[in-house]
Amino acid sequence: MSAMCENMQVNNSPDYGETPLQKFSLVVLAAVLLTAPALAQDGHSQHGTMMHGSQAAPMAQGGEAAFAAIQEVVGVLEADASTDWSKVNIEALRRHLVDMNNVTLRSVVQATEQGRTVTFVVTGKDDVVGSIQRMVTAHAGAMNGSNGWSYEGIPIDGGARMRVTAPDDRSLIKLRALGFIGVMTQGMHHQAHHLMIARGIAPHH
Repeated sequence: MSAMCENMQVNNSPDYGETPLQKFSLVVLAAVLLTAPALAQDGHSQHGTMMHGSQAAPMAQGGEAAFAAIQEVVGVLEADASTDWSKVNIEALRRHLVDMNNVTLRSVVQATEQGRTVTFVVTGKDDVVGSIQRMVTAHAGAMNGSNGWSYEGIPIDGGARMRVTAPDDRSLIKLRALGFIGVMTQGMHHQAHHLMIARGIAPHH
């Protein structure tokens, strides 16, 4: 009796005249519908992993160099419980960084050599003139006598003149290679000066 019912059910099923191709298409559609949720879940999982990975490796740079330098100094000040915020002057640090940018990118340098002394005549226009005079005289004063090198910075019309004397012939080769801007980068006092300026302390006095 059960077998007869099964046969009746099979025999009573409607026949829509499906072709083999139509049946195959239905099978493929069913497979896609069944696997889509799993693929979506996997995609979300991978996206979450990528986001988690980016959070685990935070970016170190603030984007623009002067901005990053200021951000670094502010972080140091905030971490120091003894910081006197009534004296902090971040705007002074920003102006100093403007001077550095002017001297690095907007100045014109001419160099002459006599013996072991190289003289750099550094000039510019408009606000660059003041930047050159401040940077050259301050750097020469800070570096004079360091490692046997002699520095002299003098303001002139349109900029400044800096004379650098090497202690020996080997150092002279290095001096030639460094040029003006290389000489200006020497010494690790820049970072300390930035912090002093931000704290409201004149670093060259």
